[in-house]
Amino acid sequence: MAAAAAAGATPATARKALLTTTATLLSSSLARSRRSLSCSAAAASAAPRIAPQPPDLLRWVQREGGFVHPALRVVDHPEHGLGVSAAAAEGDIPPGDVLIALPGRLPLRLRRPAGAADAVLVQLADQVNKRCRFLLEFEKEVKHKLGTVPLEDHPFCGQDVNSSSLGWAMSAASTRAFRLHGEIPMLLPLIDMCNHSFNPNARIVQEGNVDSPDMSVVAETKIDQNAAVTLNYGCYPNDFFLLDYGFVITSNSYDQVELSYDGTLLDAASMAAGVSSPNFSAPAKWQQDILSPLNLYGEGAILKVSIGGPEIVDGRLLAALRVIIAADPDAVSGHDLKTLMSLKEKAPLGPAVEASALRTVLALCTFALQHFHTKIMEDEAILKGEPPLTTELAVQFRLQKKLLLLDVIQNLSRRIKMLALDKSTV
Repeated sequence: MAAAAAAGATPATARKALLTTTATLLSSSLARSRRSLSCSAAAASAAPRIAPQPPDLLRWVQREGGFVHPALRVVDHPEHGLGVSAAAAEGDIPPGDVLIALPGRLPLRLRRPAGAADAVLVQLADQVNKRCRFLLEFEKEVKHKLGTVPLEDHPFCGQDVNSSSLGWAMSAASTRAFRLHGEIPMLLPLIDMCNHSFNPNARIVQEGNVDSPDMSVVAETKIDQNAAVTLNYGCYPNDFFLLDYGFVITSNSYDQVELSYDGTLLDAASMAAGVSSPNFSAPAKWQQDILSPLNLYGEGAILKVSIGGPEIVDGRLLAALRVIIAADPDAVSGHDLKTLMSLKEKAPLGPAVEASALRTVLALCTFALQHFHTKIMEDEAILKGEPPLTTELAVQFRLQKKLLLLDVIQNLSRRIKMLALDKSTV
């Protein structure tokens, strides 16, 4: 990681550091478990490491012109794992203290092409829009593009690039990368050793030149002795955290279950909810005109919808359910899409339509739960047995999706009961 950050002040040295970083990642063996700070990955590699074993990270940052608060250490924290923590002997760190500062030349990211090798890297990076699914195809594309590239312009220093090394490199880079202000990901040495929390005790400050910004970490709250320094990686579902960072957050309020907006599935769910003649598979023309701006009908429709997260029910899905079940264009025409998409709007098309729409979501949740091949108690038993890390992550990911669906079922069931109470008092 130290080598990954050693981008020089000039485009040439920045490119050289990027080449060294990428080649180092590609030449390392696939990491299957968490490794300690000092390891012998080079011994297991098919090719020798271009960069030697990285030096002490804190000293490296300081030597390269950065700042590290004297109370910080990289340790294996009992709760957060390997990361940056406050040392016990140094006392508490008050709010506002700068914890880490990196000069603009140290963060590493793809910049505007400054040479032939940079241009090739940018072309390859543009094609990486998925992970494992496209690794084999991507390997073929890489070999095709690099087949005639001269050694001096070769972005991987002439090393062979295969799907295994690409997969490891993509994983290694994504787990260290930060996305700030919607920009492309960048590698921030030492800062990337701070662990995640939705209630962090520190934040990243970006200052200076847009192309080469200075980065610092500032304490948001008092950081007690032995406490981990935490940053908020973003409000994402567990899919993102698992794929990009390799962990799963329990009781993640931003977690979601993704479903396909499928007419046959929705007809079955609405029938299970008591809707007598659902027509999700064949909506009327006026319903199509509403589904189209929701991107749920017509050419280019985006049929991925979600359950869970802050919205509880994807607004696009909720609006579609209300519109199709209502089957009354006059009742629907008096409401805009924003109203139809909001669960906060209390039964905009009437309590009967609302109850049927929510019961349809309950049926979708039930269908989703039935597709898991294990039950919650079985998953909990597996986790109690202290399985291997990869198994633990997979089972925990699966378990959190099931618990999320149960939470949604309970939430919507309460809403349906309230609708029944409101109807009975009218």
